[in-house]
Amino acid sequence: MTVHPSSWQYPDPSPPDSRRDWLLLGLAVIAIIGITLLAPGGLLDKADKVGYAVCHRITVRSFLIGERQMPLCARCTGQYLGAVAGLLYLLIRRRGRASELPATPVLGVLFLFLGLWAFDGVNSYLTLFPGMPHLYEPHNILRVSTGLLQGFAVISLVWPVFNLTAWAQPDPQRSLDHVRELALLVGVGALLVLALQSDVEAILFPLALISALGTLLMLTLVLTVMVLLILRRANRARAWRHLIMTLALGLASSLTLIALIDAGRAALTQALGLPF
Repeated sequence: MTVHPSSWQYPDPSPPDSRRDWLLLGLAVIAIIGITLLAPGGLLDKADKVGYAVCHRITVRSFLIGERQMPLCARCTGQYLGAVAGLLYLLIRRRGRASELPATPVLGVLFLFLGLWAFDGVNSYLTLFPGMPHLYEPHNILRVSTGLLQGFAVISLVWPVFNLTAWAQPDPQRSLDHVRELALLVGVGALLVLALQSDVEAILFPLALISALGTLLMLTLVLTVMVLLILRRANRARAWRHLIMTLALGLASSLTLIALIDAGRAALTQALGLPF
């Protein structure tokens, strides 16, 4: 009898119906539902809570839906919209399990994207202090544009790390193969910038929610990797159903972290009169 190498090369995942898995999944679901319901208000109010944990939310540096500020500033809105758009691109291109970093030329461009994001962020930060020298006047279009570039770069780097940690047999594909793929993503980013400049509430409302979901997406990916390592479940999943419990724990951890940061920020603001 011939045994295929794949049958012994990787350990089998713990049974999906094991008592521990069901217990952890149940606790995660309770935490997700409880934290979501406890956050007051409607969808935008809950999105504001996500933004409050990760973003300065300075009004003049944010896009508005009518007279209401979006959950994240222009730069953070770009970052997380870019992450969502980048992940959708990878999934459409059937790179859902891609586990290798982008090709070297692509990495060079991605690091350039990160450099532009950091450079514009520092220049914008300097303008918060009267009289501080800076190279040019910041603008929300520059903020969201460099944020989008950063989002494309980060998801292209984080997604392979997640897959390399999660799967028993990760796909040895690169997340991005060619610089021309970045050109396509930049084109998508240009459309998103135009949409954010439209002042059309029917367009801005879903983009606001997607940007908040993008924040949860990135936190969940990172924290799920930590959960996989802590529970010693790395490199065991053979199907997405094997990741339901760990992804749920990652999402629950993300929501818990956001709630704790929100509470700490609100307490500091009230107690110390800090301007955030």
